[in-house]
Amino acid sequence: MTLLQDSPATRKPPGLLAATLVVLRKDLLIEWRTRARLNALVFFAISTLLLFSFALGANTTALRQHAAGYFWLAIIFASILSLSESFRIEGENHALEGLKLAAIDARAVFIGKALGNTVLLWGLGIVLAPLSIAVFDLKVKMSLWALFGIIGIGSMAISAAGTFYSAIASNARARDVLLPILLFPVLVPVIISSVGATALIFEGDPMGQMRSWTGMLGVLNVIYWALGLVLFPRITEDI
Repeated sequence: MTLLQDSPATRKPPGLLAATLVVLRKDLLIEWRTRARLNALVFFAISTLLLFSFALGANTTALRQHAAGYFWLAIIFASILSLSESFRIEGENHALEGLKLAAIDARAVFIGKALGNTVLLWGLGIVLAPLSIAVFDLKVKMSLWALFGIIGIGSMAISAAGTFYSAIASNARARDVLLPILLFPVLVPVIISSVGATALIFEGDPMGQMRSWTGMLGVLNVIYWALGLVLFPRITEDI
């Protein structure tokens, strides 16, 4: 009787929260052990940030005015490296098929992978923030914690949309080209909101516009995460 209850055939699949934590832990553990993607992200983002500063030369006024835009463009461009690898590992090792056989909820795969990408991008943003302040000679008029919060909210929106489109492009031959083509137009509102909020942190907020930008980022997060939860299970059927 005990053997029958503990057999794989009678074992209940894990719940949504438990399965999400398993997927998140797996992705973070793989990244921590290899650190290949993390190193590439940091190096590419720093190089992109420095290229923007070199392109404008000694024009410090222009650098300060557009520093928030350069900061988020560096994160967006680097995110493509992270997101494109998100499902490549699953495809090469047939791990996604294993998750399907284990009756893991597809929504748990989406949430776990999106949260893993969020952690990577948020950490990248924290690394880039002091570098941007030094390179662009910025003064933080508001709290650094506010900046880290904006980075976190923006990273969540990028990761939700990026994980969704990464799954769509995972089976395409030109997936590295297809992903940015699909993703960048969707992220335009995220870039505008994130840049607007970040610029206020550096320049001050005398008109009280921060609430509007953060509210827009919150709405975009709700939309992207909700659509991902609804549509992702259909996508995984064809992967």
